[in-house]
Amino acid sequence: MDLTRRILLGGGAAAAASLALAACGGGSEDPPVEEVDPSAFPEGSTMARLAEAGAITIGTKFDQPLFGQAGPDGDPVGFDVEIGKIIAGKLGIAPENIEWLETVSANREPFIEGGQVDLVVATYTINDTRKEVVDFAGPYYIAGQALMVAADNDTITGEDSIAGTKVCSVEGSTPAEYIATNHPDAELVTFDTYSKCVVELNNGQIDAVTTDNVILAGFVAADKENLKMAGDGATFTEEPYGIGLKKGDDDFRSFINDVLEESYADGTWAAAWESTAGTVLPTPEPPAVDRY
Repeated sequence: MDLTRRILLGGGAAAAASLALAACGGGSEDPPVEEVDPSAFPEGSTMARLAEAGAITIGTKFDQPLFGQAGPDGDPVGFDVEIGKIIAGKLGIAPENIEWLETVSANREPFIEGGQVDLVVATYTINDTRKEVVDFAGPYYIAGQALMVAADNDTITGEDSIAGTKVCSVEGSTPAEYIATNHPDAELVTFDTYSKCVVELNNGQIDAVTTDNVILAGFVAADKENLKMAGDGATFTEEPYGIGLKKGDDDFRSFINDVLEESYADGTWAAAWESTAGTVLPTPEPPAVDRY
């Protein structure tokens, strides 16, 4: 029985579906699914519960080209999605038994705390503020904040040239917080999804979109006639992407960190990258996990 359900919570799903589908990946073979005896995990652990159920709910974004974007059938595709499949596979859970829940920036912590998801893989930057309410495994990738502008915009070349402009980002995201804190002379405009920012940029209602460079690269790759990276894509922050899970679930966090390190060693991490974000971006070295 196919337990996969596609749940669209935020607006912009239709707009996201029209962006960068060719660059989203999803055409590669799925990561291996192991035969798992639930009793091999500590009794009462999250791993034992999920392995016994044979199903998992993973929060991800549905409008992020290359990382997590709804495909033509509604299922999300991208690097974050593949990371989720790798973790599920180590629990004996096949891709068709993953429930993908659209999780925008503003509801990642609430979904984890409320139990709507078992974990979140959604371009989710690890920081100390978030660690107060959720835990993180990883990081599994290091991104950096950048700016995207209209292809004919030669005025904005980096963060030092956004004074007096309208800059769009997503509510509850670290890029939005960075602009609000460090550039009060720019007007920050926020939506619940980046795809809405892209629509406003194309309509001339804002001057720039800011988020992590890899997310912007996906939008640019899909529409090079109208969009470009400002300043040749120069970044001005470091954004370690982590996997969010319930606060205090140390066994589950250790398990996911083990899975990530195994994927680095056996090539499944690289294969996941190359079939998704690697269609546009070079393959980086995987980062060391932080077992804090």
